[in-house]
Amino acid sequence: MDKEVILTKSGYQKLNDELDYLTTKKRREVAKRIKEAIGFGDISENSEYEDAKNEQAFVEGRIQQVTNMLENVKIIEGNNEDGKVGLGSVIVLKDLEFGEVIEYMMVGSPEADPSDHRISNESPVGRAIIGKEVGEKVGVQVPMGNLEYLILEIKKSN
Repeated sequence: MDKEVILTKSGYQKLNDELDYLTTKKRREVAKRIKEAIGFGDISENSEYEDAKNEQAFVEGRIQQVTNMLENVKIIEGNNEDGKVGLGSVIVLKDLEFGEVIEYMMVGSPEADPSDHRISNESPVGRAIIGKEVGEKVGVQVPMGNLEYLILEIKKSN
């Protein structure tokens, strides 16, 4: 069995939407590009054809990857019933060095996007705070040194 893929409901929907786009629209676009490139003549020295074939390989690979992920998905709910940080939780952290307050949602690695405040349970910060409670201090070893956070709040995700 393949590795379990942990997603929120919105992450699951996003992957389904991507698969739909790839299999309906993107495949047709690439097939059209290949057909047009063949129309230019000799394909052995046709960079347009080569580029379209490479794109086709990428699209088909991504379709397979997304399909495999969806076949092994476990949808998480941020129920936060035990008061501890878990997958789906929204966590408010205070950086103890700079005093900055940051809010993250704990998600599985396929959905992680730190720029959108979504961190993976497999990331250094995610590993440090999972299972912790409000009021606990955590240290996180990162390449730049050690960061310290205080967990201010754990909210249920939408």
